[in-house]
Amino acid sequence: MNRTSKATLATFLFALTASGAMADVSVKEPWVRATVPQQTATGAFMQITAPRAARLVEARSPVAGVTEIHEMTMDNNVMRMRAIPGIDLPAGKVVELKPGGYHVMLMDLKAPITEGQEVPVTLVVEHADRKRETIELKATARGLGAAGGMQHKH
Repeated sequence: MNRTSKATLATFLFALTASGAMADVSVKEPWVRATVPQQTATGAFMQITAPRAARLVEARSPVAGVTEIHEMTMDNNVMRMRAIPGIDLPAGKVVELKPGGYHVMLMDLKAPITEGQEVPVTLVVEHADRKRETIELKATARGLGAAGGMQHKH
């Protein structure tokens, strides 16, 4: 290999490594709750892990007119849901988006979401250096009896 080829290869490998350095947030078990007739909103749930501190700052989906990041909290024995600007993703910790907690809210649904349907969801994660990573995923719709993949059978 000549000097020019080595320099070109080194540049290519550096660029490849640099572009892959951002793609370090992992998303596991994404799912969306299937809807019933006339339902105009639902939630998306998943487990997110970032090897270094980051923040989930945006979510979007073509199936919804409005997509927001929400949290559920207890306030005087009443469960309340509210939109929040983002969710901190501590380094190396799994952050679970689940029913009754943090979740992605899909509102103004353009069509019903049926069990087994693959729902596209885009997450935007901001890292400490202010660079943003976009994560495209497909969340499988589960019926109302499903919660986090755990179903009780009697």
